[in-house]
Amino acid sequence: HSRRKEPRLALFNHKGGVGKTTLTVNLAFSLAQMGKNVLLVDSDPQCNLTSYLVEADVVDKWLDESEGQKGKTIWSALRPMLQAGTELKRITPYERAPRIYLVPGDIRLSEYELDLQQAWLDCLQRKIRGFVETSALSTLVDRCAEDAQADLVLYDVGPNIGPLNRTILLDCDCFIVPGACDYFSTRALKTLGHSVAGWIKDWDVISQLAPSDVPLLRGRPAYIGYVLQRFRMYGGDISNSYKEYARQLDRHSYSDVAAVLKEIDEELAPGSLSQFKLGQIKDFASLANLAQEQGVDMAHVDGGAQYLKDEANEAFQEFARKVMGRIGTKH
Repeated sequence: HSRRKEPRLALFNHKGGVGKTTLTVNLAFSLAQMGKNVLLVDSDPQCNLTSYLVEADVVDKWLDESEGQKGKTIWSALRPMLQAGTELKRITPYERAPRIYLVPGDIRLSEYELDLQQAWLDCLQRKIRGFVETSALSTLVDRCAEDAQADLVLYDVGPNIGPLNRTILLDCDCFIVPGACDYFSTRALKTLGHSVAGWIKDWDVISQLAPSDVPLLRGRPAYIGYVLQRFRMYGGDISNSYKEYARQLDRHSYSDVAAVLKEIDEELAPGSLSQFKLGQIKDFASLANLAQEQGVDMAHVDGGAQYLKDEANEAFQEFARKVMGRIGTKH
């Protein structure tokens, strides 16, 4: 995988309800505004990203056809290899907006997740099939990224620490943690940091044991920071009830994720304490709902208050610039 041009990124938090899909979509649109081609990979079996960006009847049609010749989803591509041991099927990423391409999700991706448990054990036993299955999604993304001439790949992942997310994180160059201003978001960081560290160490062992010529995941996801969401503003500042959570998130992001990864290798969490906050995006509740209904980013919704749209645009542009800056240090 050393020949890979485009960095891969996941917004990852195994605690649900942190507004991850909305964040991913708005980040993608901001990056597109900066002139980047973005490939979005809906790798959450719940298909929230696909449902956000594509009309419901089209999504239903894709899901109905995903097992057949016309299949266009992520599962359509993986299925022939997993069920018949043949090649991955070629699918074309769906051009959703200028510079934004989507690999559509599929409920049946959960079947791949079940296969991945066994594939991991097969890797430990140096069985070639284990490596081929474990890296199947990565190989598929290689092809789609090439078709889309992507400058960046964004994975939308489900809120868990299961085998599918392990594989995706190990395929990523970087990951970002979206956090909400609540007790559970800060608590979740400990499990998250240790899980990712464990995956990296295990994969390191597996790759050293691997037979030559098998496909390998990169296995080096660097933590580049967190983004603070879901808080209310008061008089131009975060309201007091949320301030303490914001401080805790900042502290725990470093102690429970960055520091844990730095112990393995400095490169896995480059930078000092102050560099991990990538932005804060307040609760744009009314805009977020309109954006989801219309399948666009918040800055381009029809309706809604213009000053809010400008604020959202500014916040996400700033976030996108920070993300690109942090990836630059890594890539």
